[in-house]
Amino acid sequence: MIGPRVREAALGLAEVPAYLYDLPALDEHVASVRRALEGVELYYAVKANPDPELLRVLAAYVDGFEVSSAGEHAHVTALFPGMPVALGGPGKTDAELRLPHHRIHVESPNELRRLLGTGLEADVLLRLNPDLPVEGAALTMSGPFGMDEDDVAACLPLFGDRVRLRGLHAHLASGLAAPQLLELARALLEQPYEEVNLGGGMAVSYAAPETRFDWAAYGAGLTSLRRGRRLRIEPGRALTVYCGYYATKVVDVKRVRGQAYAVVLGGTHHLRTPATKGHDQPFTILPTGGGPGVTDEPVTFVGQLCTPKDVLAQRIVTSARVGDTVVFEMAGAYAWNISHHDFLMHPKPAFHHLRA
Repeated sequence: MIGPRVREAALGLAEVPAYLYDLPALDEHVASVRRALEGVELYYAVKANPDPELLRVLAAYVDGFEVSSAGEHAHVTALFPGMPVALGGPGKTDAELRLPHHRIHVESPNELRRLLGTGLEADVLLRLNPDLPVEGAALTMSGPFGMDEDDVAACLPLFGDRVRLRGLHAHLASGLAAPQLLELARALLEQPYEEVNLGGGMAVSYAAPETRFDWAAYGAGLTSLRRGRRLRIEPGRALTVYCGYYATKVVDVKRVRGQAYAVVLGGTHHLRTPATKGHDQPFTILPTGGGPGVTDEPVTFVGQLCTPKDVLAQRIVTSARVGDTVVFEMAGAYAWNISHHDFLMHPKPAFHHLRA
């Protein structure tokens, strides 16, 4: 359910669709995460949401930012000159290998040789793709990401005074609970490296938004495993997803072969997450409409696109009328920034940053 600050903002919107970012809620959440991670470095994965106002809140709590392109690098360094930046991502260009960084996550022996060829200094974490069982993950980072143990071994003789090996990077999966992530951390920390970046992947449940990742248990577990080593994590979704909302209105309610549909302004070209992950985006309906509708029956919420994949939530038992305001929750990560904005060239949403 949405809180009073978001409800008031949604009801006061002059135009929809619009994104609402609850900055005080983000501040409170990230502060609690920071408190749970005593002795563990916290970087934010900018790919989750690069909105400048969100980054400004995060900058007060994180040790640095993880970026995966020259564009993200330019964005972050312009906003926060001097803030530590870790450069990751597969397929780095020669220009990207030359970008200034605190750490660079090298994906292959060839990438390391190209980095050496720049003649620049660099501090490297080797990205390992280990053969570890990962059960129950929403997404596993297997295949082309990182390298196996043989390629890691091939990299070791290449390091010297200019390009320095600092440690290991391993982001294995997304959607894992604290005990699962700690088991993976325990296995990775058997590696003989003094610095280890464990990535992100903290579980976020769109089906049960009230269920949150257990940061206290995770932080305590990492403290017990650290044993003087330098540990870093780089969450994205789990930090910002809860502060974002996508507000729109019902423009039509109809029944096709017995199934009720509510057509809303906008759609998955603004909020691609449910179509990508195959879930129902949680939402709250504010009854602001007086048009035709349905009451207490399964309703599928769709957007304005000419594709049957433009679905935000399916067969949710609710009431919906033309003119109602619909506020889709958990839209603060991998939402607007991964959506196909220009498909059909509908208007782009407005963005509002809510403050205390």
